[in-house]
Amino acid sequence: MSISHVVGYPRIGADRELKRAVEAYWQGALSRESLEAAGRELRTRHWADQREAGLDLVTVGDFAFYDQVLDLSVTLGAVPARFAAETEVAAGEVDLDTTFRMARGRAPRGEPAAACEMTKYFDTNYHYLVPELHAGQSFRLASSRLFDQVAEAQALGHAVKVTLLGPLTWLWLGKARDEGFDRLSLLEALLPVYGELLARLAEQGVEWVQLEEPALVQDLPREWQQAYEAAYSVLGRAPVKLLLASYFGGLGDNLGLAVGLPVAGLHIDAVRAPEQLAAVLDRLPTYKVLSVGAIDGRNIWRADLALLRERLAQARIRLGQRLWIASSCSLLHVPVDLEREIELDPELKSWLAFARQKLDETVTLARLLGGSATQVDHERLEAATLALQARRDSPRIHRPEVADRLAGVEPLDHERASSYPKRALAQRRALDLPLFPTTTIGSFPQTDEIRAARRALKAGELSLEAYEARMREEIAYAVARQEALGLDMLVHGEPERNDMVEYFGERLDGYAFTRFGWVQSYGSRCVKPPVIVGDVSRPDPMTVRWSQYAQSLTDRPMKGMLTGPVTMLQWAFVRDDQPRETTCRQIALALRDEVRDLEAAGIRAIQIDEPALREGLPLRQGEWQAYLDWAVACFRLSAAGVRDETQIHTHMCYSEFNDIIDSIAALDADVITIETSRSNMELLDAFQDFAYPNDIGPGVYDIHSPNIPAVEWMVTLMEKAAERIPAERLWINPDCGLKTRRWEEVEPALANMVEAARQLRRRLG
Repeated sequence: MSISHVVGYPRIGADRELKRAVEAYWQGALSRESLEAAGRELRTRHWADQREAGLDLVTVGDFAFYDQVLDLSVTLGAVPARFAAETEVAAGEVDLDTTFRMARGRAPRGEPAAACEMTKYFDTNYHYLVPELHAGQSFRLASSRLFDQVAEAQALGHAVKVTLLGPLTWLWLGKARDEGFDRLSLLEALLPVYGELLARLAEQGVEWVQLEEPALVQDLPREWQQAYEAAYSVLGRAPVKLLLASYFGGLGDNLGLAVGLPVAGLHIDAVRAPEQLAAVLDRLPTYKVLSVGAIDGRNIWRADLALLRERLAQARIRLGQRLWIASSCSLLHVPVDLEREIELDPELKSWLAFARQKLDETVTLARLLGGSATQVDHERLEAATLALQARRDSPRIHRPEVADRLAGVEPLDHERASSYPKRALAQRRALDLPLFPTTTIGSFPQTDEIRAARRALKAGELSLEAYEARMREEIAYAVARQEALGLDMLVHGEPERNDMVEYFGERLDGYAFTRFGWVQSYGSRCVKPPVIVGDVSRPDPMTVRWSQYAQSLTDRPMKGMLTGPVTMLQWAFVRDDQPRETTCRQIALALRDEVRDLEAAGIRAIQIDEPALREGLPLRQGEWQAYLDWAVACFRLSAAGVRDETQIHTHMCYSEFNDIIDSIAALDADVITIETSRSNMELLDAFQDFAYPNDIGPGVYDIHSPNIPAVEWMVTLMEKAAERIPAERLWINPDCGLKTRRWEEVEPALANMVEAARQLRRRLG
């Protein structure tokens, strides 16, 4: 039969046990020993899930207390000097608290330091810690955690496959700290450590090591392609079998390179790029295994097992037992277990599969192809076929009035009435803001009291009237604190919102929600993406009364806060029966109605956040423009229906802008706020080189770290910004929302930020 496995499995736990354990450790409420025990318990459970489902190989190496890329950096000894203690260097083992300080700037032990940069992992909403690379860097095996986890799994009797990010992709994801430094020059020093690592795994009895090289689905310069050949000619001599894993797209012009590397097997993504299967089959050497990623690792719709069996039948004939069946990528990107959703609408539930169910789908498909299907497998096949047909026929999917409205959109619906210079004059008169105006990105701390009130409302222990009264109290508190701190443009703090996407999805037709559909975004931060089931529309205003109430409490301008159409699309599990562009345009029209209602209610500034704009960019540059055209059009459709005096803001975080700066300018937002604190204002180079025409708020402090930024630090950052952007077009703000922070961290940080603005006005005004 065909071997079945998955590229990786979620690590957070069905009840987010990892999140709770890690945060308790950070807060001093859990010991190191108890944290380690919680990690072992989760790994044991997740390996048992894979074995009980019938997978032939259990994946080890996908667990991390914060991030797997960060763990690999630590394993390779790539620890920046500001974190490494002399005792660690001498002992050769990097402490877990050092890992946490790299991730968030602070840990229970060790001196605080500036955290490592964080950004999106390829085109996902998962964030990784960027490896810091520099000339003359050396590497060594500096952590035994991977080997310890292999020993754990083996002691439990599992057939182990180890997964590890490959050396070229690790370098590809890294960032050089020295201008002009070539990251690829570090490969020669890196390969011996990988060789030592693989040799250690072989000594433990590991047969297969999955080296993940998703960089192969992107446009690689010729020197990087050549580096793959050189690197794997070395790694291919390791005493283990290597499974080269690509995912998130097709190999494209790297297909010949990938099939020719001296490894024992190749994994391809047949969900994102099903068309590549035939070409790979034609070129795969006869001694190699082909692992076909047939089960979608990034969306939650049930697999069409009948279609997949038909599609892969020829591959089975040609490859025999050399055909492996797998998830397309790690199941990290989907929730853990659908069976927890006992309150979910049964019809919708029958259309879905979470990580645990995808294990069953993987095993059943492998058995159907291998001729060893059981009665249970045939029952799963029949159930999947019936559910898919029911979904296609369901009246909840298509709404003619939504399609009719979308068909009636005109080109002028995407245009503001006046150009930015004219709008800027009108807005300065209307808003009367000082030089270097200060603001925040939108959210303030979601306190235990706020969360308790939300839980009580859901449990029926608190009436809606009482809940809303509590939220008005929280809004009043946030407004008063902002006024006391001296902020210039205020926000209402969003206490009533559970999540920036979920909140809006709950108020739009066409969305559905789970209770336990959590996925990891970064570290201990988990999100619960909504499910876009059918056509999207807005039945009623969503935010107007909250913003209107907040504005009634102050004479200062109050921003209305919305999540943009591209982010509403990207951060949801999206229907797969129509183009993503069509769904995004539907969302844009719904938000357009909200924007116009906010303006009519007296809100003079409206922020439409698009942190996922860059995330949605296709991994191949040749596909960029088509995406950017419709993504920009959707934002403009949502924002363009207001008067000149109404200021439109947008926010983007953890993105590189250099190669799409013209599209960001095409959004035509009056003010854009971006993350720059961890990158030391490097991202502003793109806005300078392009001569970005509108206002910019570069984030001056890292909200993902509990460290309080110094006034001098923020002044220095803004002086760097003023060298690139005219001072009259600069705003001062944090780099993201403050939802995850505590008030005792937020208030001194914002006080320092306001003082920095005052000093800048004196120096540069």
